[in-house]
Amino acid sequence: MVQKYQSPVRVYKYSFEMVMAAYEKRFPTCPQIPVFLGSEVLSDVTSEDGSLHVIERSCKLNVDAPRLLKKIAGVEYVYFIQKNTLNWKDRTLLIEAHNETFASRVTVIETCSYSVHPENEDWTCFEQSASLDIKSFFGFENTVEKIAMKQYTANIKRGKEVIEYYLNELIAEGITEIPRWVPPEKRALIKPVTLPCTPRLDLDSLTQSSTKDATSGLSGAAEPTTPDADKLDADYIERYLGQLTPMQESCLIQLRQWLQETHKGKIPKDEHILRFLRARDFNMDKAREMLCQSLTWRKQYQVDYILETWRPPAFLEEYYAGGWHFHDRNGRPLYILRLGQMDTKGLVKALGEEALLRHVLSINEEGQKRCEENTKIFGRPITSWTCLVDLEGLNMRHLWRPGVKALLRIIEVVEANYPETLGRLLIVRAPRVFPVLWTLVSPFINDNTRQKFLVYSGNNYQGVGGLVDYIDKEIIPDFLGGDCLCNVPEGGLVPKSLYQTEEDLENSDHIKLWTETIYQSAHVFKGAPHEIVIEILEGSSVITWDFDILKGDLVFNIFHSKRSPQTAKKDPATSAPGVNNVQLIERSWVLGVDYSMVESPLMCREGESIQGSHITRWPGLYILQWKVTGHVSNSGTALPRVDDVLASLQVSSHKCKVMYYTEVLASEDFRGSMTSLESCHSGFSQLSAGTTSSSQSQSSSLISR
Repeated sequence: MVQKYQSPVRVYKYSFEMVMAAYEKRFPTCPQIPVFLGSEVLSDVTSEDGSLHVIERSCKLNVDAPRLLKKIAGVEYVYFIQKNTLNWKDRTLLIEAHNETFASRVTVIETCSYSVHPENEDWTCFEQSASLDIKSFFGFENTVEKIAMKQYTANIKRGKEVIEYYLNELIAEGITEIPRWVPPEKRALIKPVTLPCTPRLDLDSLTQSSTKDATSGLSGAAEPTTPDADKLDADYIERYLGQLTPMQESCLIQLRQWLQETHKGKIPKDEHILRFLRARDFNMDKAREMLCQSLTWRKQYQVDYILETWRPPAFLEEYYAGGWHFHDRNGRPLYILRLGQMDTKGLVKALGEEALLRHVLSINEEGQKRCEENTKIFGRPITSWTCLVDLEGLNMRHLWRPGVKALLRIIEVVEANYPETLGRLLIVRAPRVFPVLWTLVSPFINDNTRQKFLVYSGNNYQGVGGLVDYIDKEIIPDFLGGDCLCNVPEGGLVPKSLYQTEEDLENSDHIKLWTETIYQSAHVFKGAPHEIVIEILEGSSVITWDFDILKGDLVFNIFHSKRSPQTAKKDPATSAPGVNNVQLIERSWVLGVDYSMVESPLMCREGESIQGSHITRWPGLYILQWKVTGHVSNSGTALPRVDDVLASLQVSSHKCKVMYYTEVLASEDFRGSMTSLESCHSGFSQLSAGTTSSSQSQSSSLISR
């Protein structure tokens, strides 16, 4: 495989002529580069007017390789041919080099160029590219490749230091300006000028980034403002992206160039590209694949415009207990999430997974925006944020399976499209139930992200070693014992009156991020129950359910069918647009012959939430039914309850509504109790601990009002 390197644009804040004078001091030997043992001029040609100077050298290098490898190769030194084409008129230097030693086995090609800065003619730009192709090397191809890349990258930074060293040497000698080349016919007209000697300049201060204007528009710019605006400046990288190794810089530049050549849409900002490279350990192919999938996703769902288009429902500001709160000690934006105070179940049922995901995406987009702002404020690269999660109040209701499932889907989307945006996650007041939640969620979190988690139980977050190590004491929220008033909402239970069915959520104008939802909804009419069929392939499987009665009173039944049901024809009353009502049990079927009841009927009233499970005895088809009915007695006596009678009197022909979720679990993944949550394939958190069992079946249901 051919290894390639591409440098960023390195800027010397000296004239081209000064840099060329410093460059020539490197020859014939250069003590500052130990591997460069010397050079011999092979040819030296200058044009008649002196504007073009072409010189070819043979350079002798001492490669830092194992003695055994040198002995096998039969060489002590490596020779390169270097051709320099210096154009004084255009103020450019082109350096082309290739290996002479082992040319039939290894191909090394390097191209470097010095040119005038496009926006400041008194500055000089330097670029460098190289490729390494090892065809064969006595069976040591991988070893040679590693040695070559290591030594090459080590000398890249040293090359810039050498030029700066000789620039300082020129200045110390009193040379601060070198006249530009002029045609011979004009030289006689130029009067000699005596240049005053200036004191030695501080190169560190001169090379600090002041090229913001020159590099503005680099990130995410659709149309470059200068001929070189599509290139990255080394000072810009250090100022806005952070310290990168030469090979990391090269990966960023190559991936960016590839996007500019192939991507038809908006080019992502440099810090965004860098996040994907870091997420894939700077593996170009993997990062490119991940980034392209994300760009397609962003375009398809118009995520670039989410901050302008997303308007969260008013109740979300009250019940979603999260918000931005200043920044941490490193300048990262700080997001606080009071997860223990949030009604995750209520939010999912009131918002739907689609809106909840869209809200989370808007938080991530806002986080990236705040990182850019803080980078400008603090004068150093800030590419991630800190999240402080307060788990005070977390209990088993937060481990409600549909909610956890929605959370895992959101994590999957965020991990795929916002990698390396989380700088640190501080979890405080973690209760005893937290290990269960962590067991469920951690397999879906990237290894690099998991290493950024810090967990404090009880009051361990207070004092030295706690939050004060990461957050200034002055901004620790009041609810964590600090003095800073925090405006993050306190959360609380979402009223069931805000719950919405999927047809209620269909009115949104947004392009759907998810084509399917966790919850389904149905309408139930008197004489027209709603039924769903579940196929069980293995006995002792567990059918689990979670549903809410949004309107009316219903009876819930479970049947085992010996026949394969067909969807019945709908009458006009149940086939209106937006009405989901399916009947599977045919009128000709006989209870006890064609199908059998495996659970006692469960009376469910408006506003109730029901969670439960049934452990099957036989494989086959099971039918879950919601039915409008009159009196159903759940007691062992023949006398009906008073409230059952009242409920039967209130039943009318208008439609009832139910929102439901079902899932089938293998028996080994379900233990019929709270401990089943220890597996990510577990059942609901609110299943009754008092599960009954018999030789035929096991079931449990929990009703909450």
